[in-house]
Amino acid sequence: MIAIVPARGDSVGLPGKNIKVLHGKPMIAYTIEAALKSKYIDEVVISTDCAEIETIAIGLGAKSHFLRPAELASNSANAVDNYIYTIDRMNNEFDYNIEEFVVLQPTSPLRISKDIDDAIELYRNKKAESVISCTKEFHPVTWHKYISEDGRLEDVLDVSLANRQDFKTTYFPNGAIFVFNYDLIQQKKYYSQKTYAYIMPSERSVDVDDESDFKYAEYLLKERNG
Repeated sequence: MIAIVPARGDSVGLPGKNIKVLHGKPMIAYTIEAALKSKYIDEVVISTDCAEIETIAIGLGAKSHFLRPAELASNSANAVDNYIYTIDRMNNEFDYNIEEFVVLQPTSPLRISKDIDDAIELYRNKKAESVISCTKEFHPVTWHKYISEDGRLEDVLDVSLANRQDFKTTYFPNGAIFVFNYDLIQQKKYYSQKTYAYIMPSERSVDVDDESDFKYAEYLLKERNG
């Protein structure tokens, strides 16, 4: 199976985060290394608009066939459009025949190769159309609020004053692993009636978006690696 690692050169929350040095190596290295250790990943492909990221990724063992066009690397671009673009070009111009693939975001440096393997096994055992990694939400979703322009709290969902232990446990996608059937992606969908959750612990579910996330990920890596 092919693993795509999408890594834009631009980042609003933390500039240059994909190759920012995290506990001794570029953050993207953790994703590429975990993918290369997977027993089901045949090839890791970098999808980027940045020549520097491309060079670093190739040096870590990934492959690159082309740079992503600028319109698919903007803040407003949809990730699914890039996946369609990338798979179509690989199939049509580089003799691939990709019917299923994995997406591994470099902003999830704490996932391990076993997570990737287990998610792929779940996808295959369930004959799924997609598997998406999730982690447990420790607070009821009904506690979430909007804040109006004048600062008032507004409900997102119907409010209940029940105790937290009375709520059904919820989970949210952590961004670490996506296993997709390409037919589903061509419909510009991630979810179907055959979508399953691969549940990951919170300590491997950090999604680096800003400096505080980065520092927390570094702390956890130091704890893991010594």
